[in-house]
Amino acid sequence: MFEVQQKVLFRHCDPAGIVFFPRYFEMMNDCIEAFFDHGLEYRFEQFLQTAGIPTATITTTFNRPSRHGDLLDLRLNVTRVGRTSFDYEMRCHCGDEQRFVTNTTLVQIDLDGKPTPLPDSIKQRLTDFTKISS
Repeated sequence: MFEVQQKVLFRHCDPAGIVFFPRYFEMMNDCIEAFFDHGLEYRFEQFLQTAGIPTATITTTFNRPSRHGDLLDLRLNVTRVGRTSFDYEMRCHCGDEQRFVTNTTLVQIDLDGKPTPLPDSIKQRLTDFTKISS
C-alpha cells in the first residue's frame, strides 16, 4: 500500500467548512503524482513529455464529510496492471473513519490521444507493487 497524508486546508472547503467534493479529486491526483515519484520512482511529469495518463474511469463513494484542519490518510493499492492501463483503489481515512473510497483506471495515451503500451519499467514496478499490496 502507498500512503500519503493531506491536511484539509481552507482552500479545500466550502463556506460551511467541509471539503467541497471536487477538491477530493485534486487530492486523489496529488496522491497519484506522489505514488509515481516515491512509489514507482518515476516522475509523473515524464509521462507528459511524450504522452499522457488520463483517468478513463472513476467510481467514488463519499462516506463522511471532512472538515478544515482534518488530517487525511490516502491509501492507494494497485489492483490490476494491463498493457496500456492500470487500476487502483484509493481509500481515505481520518483516524478510524473512512471518508471516501475510489476505484480508478488510468490509461497511457500517445500525443494523438490513442492508448499506448505502458513503459516496461513502469509496468514491472506496478506489477511488483500489486504483488506487495496483495
